[in-house]
Order: sequence, then structure tokens, then C-alpha cells
Amino acid sequence: MSGNDHGGAEHLVKMANDIGHFFRAEPLREDAVAGIANHISRYWTKRMREKLNAHLAHDGDTGLEDLPREALRRLNASQAPAAQPGAH
Repeated sequence: MSGNDHGGAEHLVKMANDIGHFFRAEPLREDAVAGIANHISRYWTKRMREKLNAHLAHDGDTGLEDLPREALRRLNASQAPAAQPGAH
């Protein structure tokens, strides 16, 4: 592990996976993904989410499990700027 930035991102991956492990008990996959997304949205700072996204963009999703990866994908999609009406 080289440098605090990379180590910090790896810690965020571990935290996201731990949240995923908790919500994996949900009987429906959709409920698990929604629970993870809600938790990250409510309790993680914008900086934490940005750091994890930057890590994933640079290093791929290595280590991030399916449920938290999908939750993060949905959070990012929901926070993307909406197209302006009438803009082409």
C-alpha cells in the first residue's frame, strides 16, 4: 500500500463491503441495494463518496462487491445533473 490516498480508498471499499454484508440479509436484492444506497447517502460525506468513485474510476471495482457496487452506481445516477428542458 503506497500513500494515504490509496489506503484511504481501500478503507472505503472495505466499509462499503461491510455495509453490503449487513444488508445482504434482506430477502430481496432490490431492498439490499436500496438499503446500502440509503446508508451511504445519509452517513457518508460527499468527500468519501467522491474518493471511492475516483478510486473505482482509476483502479476499477477490484474488491468492491456486487451489492455496494450497484448501490453506488444508483447513487451516482440519481445525483447526475438532469438535462435542462429544451436543451439539445
